[in-house]
Amino acid sequence: MTLATETYEAERWAVEQIKGARERMGAELSKVIVGQEDVIEHLFIAVLSGGHCLITGAPGLAKTLLVKSLAQLFNLKFQRIQFTPDLMPADITGTEILQQTDHERRMVFVKGPIFANMILADEINRTPPKTQAALLEAMQEHHVTAVGVCHALSEPFFVFATQNPIEMEGTYPLPEAQLDRFMFNVSIDYLSEDNEVDVVRQTTTTEPAPIEQVFTGQDLLRFHGAVRKVPIAEDVVRYAVRIAAASRPGPNHPLGFVNDWVTWGAGLRASQYMVLGAKARALLHGRSHVRFEDIRALAHPVLRHRVLINYRAEAEGVVVNNLVDRLLKSVNESKTK
Repeated sequence: MTLATETYEAERWAVEQIKGARERMGAELSKVIVGQEDVIEHLFIAVLSGGHCLITGAPGLAKTLLVKSLAQLFNLKFQRIQFTPDLMPADITGTEILQQTDHERRMVFVKGPIFANMILADEINRTPPKTQAALLEAMQEHHVTAVGVCHALSEPFFVFATQNPIEMEGTYPLPEAQLDRFMFNVSIDYLSEDNEVDVVRQTTTTEPAPIEQVFTGQDLLRFHGAVRKVPIAEDVVRYAVRIAAASRPGPNHPLGFVNDWVTWGAGLRASQYMVLGAKARALLHGRSHVRFEDIRALAHPVLRHRVLINYRAEAEGVVVNNLVDRLLKSVNESKTK
């Protein structure tokens, strides 16, 4: 079998598996999650791409339940870490302890909660930067270093972090370097009245049915490889790059509102994650190729935490979502370089 044939077979398997299971995955999550279709799709895309997610929303919007349910859906080992001001890096990664045996005493490394497949870093902005940084190596390299020894993490490995946008007292903003490691910043809003009625009715009657496994962790690893093999035209890649580049202020910038409103624009990872996520979205929608619409659909969750607006924008009531809307209207899909 040639390499081209193997690639084709991998793509066809991924398309068939993901397309066939999309409705089933949605049906399983609907046992405990009502509405939030866009949020669920973005989390599916992140999982299929192997990316980490930052989830922003007010308390009581089922952020924790959603992530835990995702882990059950893919039969992943789940660990929830509650981030507090007194949490230490060793509380996350693990530490060495002195162990007494019949013959000797020796130092033994005791693994921390980060040794799981899916980590929920709950209220990550409530712990100091020193502890937040304990996740950086794990998110980027998929291993942790303790006392000079490198310990590999189980694959697949995801970090889903939550933060509350309402309570700012006693919080520590995430450093830009750590924010950039998150593929998406997914924003969860309040439900519509009908959906909220459904939630209240379901949660005050019988216990929800258990979520059934749809895929395994090994399936996810195969999906990660298949997603990267999805073909994408150069024009579509160039479109993603132009959107990210347009968010960066500078001399002679063609979009005046960017220089007016933006202190710091998106870096290289923005266009990388838009393209990678667009490939996963194409498979999720039953296609084996990427369209411009896939890039546009992911611009907000990719750029939301990577563009830093200035005081002028805040004074004028401009938020990052407004800026991304303007960018999508201003950057065209032209084939010209």
